[in-house]
Amino acid sequence: MKMKEILTIYLLITLTMFITESKAQSFDKKINNLASKYEAEMIELRHWFHQNAELSNREFKTAERIALELTKIGLKPQTGVAKTGVVAVLKGRKPGPVVALRADIDGLPVKERANLPWKSEMMGEYNGETVPVMHACGHDTHTAILLATAKIMYDLKDEISGTIKFIFQPAEEGAPAGEEGGAELMVKEGVLLNPDVDAIFGLHIWSQFEAGQVYVRPEGIMAAVNEFRIDIEGVQTHGSTPWTGIDPIVTASQMINSIQTIVSRNMPLTEAAAVVTIGSIHGGVRSNIIPESLYMLGTIRTLDNGMKDLVLKRLVEIVEKVADANNAKAKVTFLVSYPITYNDEDLYNQMLPSLKRANGQDNVNFMKAVTGAEDFSYFQEKVPGMYFFIGGSKKGTDLSKVAPHHTPDFYVDDSAMITGVKSMSTLTLDYLENNK
Repeated sequence: MKMKEILTIYLLITLTMFITESKAQSFDKKINNLASKYEAEMIELRHWFHQNAELSNREFKTAERIALELTKIGLKPQTGVAKTGVVAVLKGRKPGPVVALRADIDGLPVKERANLPWKSEMMGEYNGETVPVMHACGHDTHTAILLATAKIMYDLKDEISGTIKFIFQPAEEGAPAGEEGGAELMVKEGVLLNPDVDAIFGLHIWSQFEAGQVYVRPEGIMAAVNEFRIDIEGVQTHGSTPWTGIDPIVTASQMINSIQTIVSRNMPLTEAAAVVTIGSIHGGVRSNIIPESLYMLGTIRTLDNGMKDLVLKRLVEIVEKVADANNAKAKVTFLVSYPITYNDEDLYNQMLPSLKRANGQDNVNFMKAVTGAEDFSYFQEKVPGMYFFIGGSKKGTDLSKVAPHHTPDFYVDDSAMITGVKSMSTLTLDYLENNK
């Protein structure tokens, strides 16, 4: 190749990089201006969603308000997706890739203690009981953030090459007993198809991180979860003559101790974390009656699929063999399960610079995986996905005193949400621009 040809190629590459960088800077400026413009409206919406918190698969008012806001933007929302979900599609001026953005919309059966003018006084039905409901995990902020992102994307639609699918997902906290729901049902109903999604982004606000900070990692970021039930059947008898029956309570106590050795003695813990917890035992009515049966509820959290399979195998083996040793009968039933929330490594490497540009290099942090779980993982099983955390506590807050998620005192500050809007908007535009 002649020197002149090499120089021409070099100049073309340099020019292309300059144009790409200039366009990114133009997008950044527009995103920042629009995010500031819509911040007050986003906060007002967040307060409304917080005051009107609803339980999984019962987000009727929430879905109605989401659809109304999407319609006001200029989109045509589809309602009733996976029972109470809402989906809207925005097509850019030119064809290109399809990006999905997801927010979860359900609350929890928790009574709010925070003294807020917009605190939740909502009630709902959970396991046959009337219970208080609050957004004790920040889904109200996720919903408001995605609506603000939709407004920004709509304003910039003439500059977009590609399509954006906004997914407002119900029942992330788990569908009621006997019902389907959440991301798994959305995938089953085809939410990632027509148009077919190429990549998906999601976020979670976190009360124990400072506002303005972003936390992310490649590969497993949140654990797989496998909920289970153990039923033990013995023989009922008088508590004064235990030798005339078969005691399911003693059997259960031996099982619990043995189950704890799965992690401590069977798992290669230098590779990834694993947790097995028994959280509930139900059996017996009197001090002097050995009951006929009992059941236990538990959860398994794993960050490696091979380790997950081994935990499930050992759990069944221990339950069956301990029951045999006590002349009892026992059965393990696996209930709710979510896969590992797994950030596609190629997508992570491609989009990490976008997160850093949107939030500042020093504000984007590598994080360790957590043993909490997220059904966003069902989307990631089908298409490359990236999931990240944003700080939720006001700058200067003593994070050691912040209430954790799923508790009555849980609170995240309004000032934290603009980080989510800028991040989601930048990820979307960069992905569409770089993959067209």
